[in-house]
Amino acid sequence: MTDSLDRRQLLRTGALIGGGLALNTMLPAWAQSGTPGLAKALPVVSGTDIALTVDHAPFAVDGRAGRAITINGTVPAPLVRLKEGQNVRIAVTNNLDEETSIHWHGLILPFQMDGVPGVSFPGIKPKTTFQYEFPVVQSGTYWYHSHSGLQEQMGHYGPIVIDPAGPDPVASDREYVVVLSDWSFMQPHAIFRKLKQQAGYFNYQKQTLASLLAGKDQPLKERLMWGGMRMDPADISDVTGSTYTFLVNGHGPNDNWTALFRPGERVRLRFVNAAAMTNFNVRVPGLRMSVVQADGQNVRPIEVDEFQIAVAETLDVVVQPTEDRAFTLVAEAVDRSGMGRATLAPRLGMAAEVPPLRRRPLASMKDMGMGDMDHGSMDMSGSSGGDMAGMDHSAMGQDVSGGEMAGMQHGSTPPPDPSTSGEMAGMEHSAAGGMAGMSMSMRDPANAPQVKMGPGVQTISPMPADRTGEPGQGLEDVEHKVLAYKDLMALDRNPDTRAPSRSMELHLTGNMERFMWSFDGEKFSQVTKPIPFRTNERVRMTLVNDSMMAHPIHLHGHFFELVTGHGEFAPRKHTVNVLPGGKVTFDVTADAPGDWAFHCHLLYHMHAGMFQVVSIRPLAGEAA
Repeated sequence: MTDSLDRRQLLRTGALIGGGLALNTMLPAWAQSGTPGLAKALPVVSGTDIALTVDHAPFAVDGRAGRAITINGTVPAPLVRLKEGQNVRIAVTNNLDEETSIHWHGLILPFQMDGVPGVSFPGIKPKTTFQYEFPVVQSGTYWYHSHSGLQEQMGHYGPIVIDPAGPDPVASDREYVVVLSDWSFMQPHAIFRKLKQQAGYFNYQKQTLASLLAGKDQPLKERLMWGGMRMDPADISDVTGSTYTFLVNGHGPNDNWTALFRPGERVRLRFVNAAAMTNFNVRVPGLRMSVVQADGQNVRPIEVDEFQIAVAETLDVVVQPTEDRAFTLVAEAVDRSGMGRATLAPRLGMAAEVPPLRRRPLASMKDMGMGDMDHGSMDMSGSSGGDMAGMDHSAMGQDVSGGEMAGMQHGSTPPPDPSTSGEMAGMEHSAAGGMAGMSMSMRDPANAPQVKMGPGVQTISPMPADRTGEPGQGLEDVEHKVLAYKDLMALDRNPDTRAPSRSMELHLTGNMERFMWSFDGEKFSQVTKPIPFRTNERVRMTLVNDSMMAHPIHLHGHFFELVTGHGEFAPRKHTVNVLPGGKVTFDVTADAPGDWAFHCHLLYHMHAGMFQVVSIRPLAGEAA
């Protein structure tokens, strides 16, 4: 493959897979690098009839051999390329010794074809074949993955590109699919056991006494406050670079996947976050990116220098390098414990400087659901003039001398659950405080009466804030432009602009110490009935994150419109990342009768219980 690479061939393949290290000859041909810096194209399947086979196969990352779950022998799985308006039949053969499935993430299709065992179909048993069949009614960038066990973590995922029936509003000279993911040589069930056994097991970036004394982290008194609440502000990701290697199109940072361009070309990069547990901060130092599509839906182009892409989201950008040099594509884990790395270059063998990992972020008071009472709006040393003046640290299980926050007393709320020890239970601001009389309890049931309190609910956000105008954790203070949800505007008017007929609120709840995750305090095994919707009703839903972890929430079979102030041009999404202590509101039209999964897309959160079913049915006497 040379610099004279045919443009039409690039557009047909859609993605190039590269690897710089020679891999062991035990690996299948697809995994062996044909040319240093650029390997054979990722297989593409298309047409009316497609065959996919799920199996185990050897897999190597940065020269280290392991074993993966593959589809047609590859990780990622083949690019499924379809055309809007066609019908497709996809025969999936399961060669595993366990059940499998494929969920077509973001695709609008009959619920029986959605691919969630126990919800929409019975699953694909070992040594059997299941045929999916559905019309293709949309265009854009999507992906597919297993909804069985923890198979996603082992490589069971792949991209989907659907070409529009008419002209594509996004003009580009060539394009690449860029699948981001996280890979561990540790078995996924072993990862889950460690998360259940010890909070922060994979967090190797905890604050130390040395870093505190050196002034590199939070002030000591603030750190003592967090310690009193039994919380770790460095706990941004449950699973980190201590066990993960972060992949770009199945290749580790040393493999250096490379995409070619000619200076002056418009290059479309179709990003898919297929990770199990990692949100990524993506940038190409030296190049601005024009965001043109989010979750497969066209948006008005907006220029950014960086974006945070949550698990299960897709984002299309266009870059136009004019210089005859290489550029590094950086996909930095949100907790800065590692990065995926690739290269955009005009010729093979070129590489650009790889920037160092930036300083890892720390959670703030806002991440605790304390609204704007973060580091920038209050002086944790007590010189804030009373914003938090009067807080009694003995109520948090930690007596901080000096009285800077003395006087915040227990109210009449129940005592904290034993699992949460001294969290800010029952505390209220005194009349002298900046928020006189307002309950600031993180265990006050009155703040969320529908939540079933218990050991699985560690905290309730006292002041959850709309954070859709923010760039994401750890990116608040960067000096360049970072994408926020409020920047997104739909290119075309939304198909349903009716006002919602009702509203509902759902809380994202959990106990980080026990690794328990749920909606409204109930994990899926405790839920007795699905969330009911009437066919074609319009509902406004607000998600409130009561935990200190971000949660990318995905609704199957539907798009929803984020309520961010853009009215009829609100961005349409199928997955939305709800920041810690934050809330997100969206409007959804329940226009697809059936049973649909609704869950956190962090794999181990879903596995631990943050999963529900949305049931859409007509009213009695109405036609389905």
